[in-house]
This record gives sequence, structure tokens and C-alpha cells, in this order.
Amino acid sequence: MQHPLLSHTLSKVFECCILDRFGSFLTTSDNQFGFKKGVGCNYAIRVVRNVVDTYIKNSRTANLCAIDLSKAFDKVNPYALYLKLMK
Repeated sequence: MQHPLLSHTLSKVFECCILDRFGSFLTTSDNQFGFKKGVGCNYAIRVVRNVVDTYIKNSRTANLCAIDLSKAFDKVNPYALYLKLMK
């Protein structure tokens, strides 16, 4: 069985290597709020509120759906992910 601290450390080193090598090719959408510096929940809430207000002002219906995926990546086996990336 792999030691959790070792696995975490190796995945962080791998992440740094990937970002160092390919970071200039990676971009994000302006609609992404998580995992970005300077952008957080307050900003996301303000954007959603502005969109809903615009719909209501124009007598339109606004339907919202929220999904919490915060724990999704805790369940990924980093070794398996590494093998898939290598392929």
C-alpha cells in the first residue's frame, strides 16, 4: 500500500513539472471560478446574481443547478492518472 504523504508529494512534484513545461499552453475560461488566483466564491456569486437579475429584468425564467464536485478529485488514483497521461 502506498503511503498517502508520499503519494501526495509525488503528485505535487508531477503537477509542478507539468505546469513548468506546459503552463503557457494552458488557459482557463473567464467563467471558471475555482482554482484561480484572485477569483473566489464572492465573485462567482456576484456573476450568477447579475445573470439572474438580467433574466428577471427581461421577464425571462432563470433556472439554476449547482453540483458540488469538491471531493471528486480526492478519489482519483494519482498513479492511474499518471499512466493515462503517459499514454
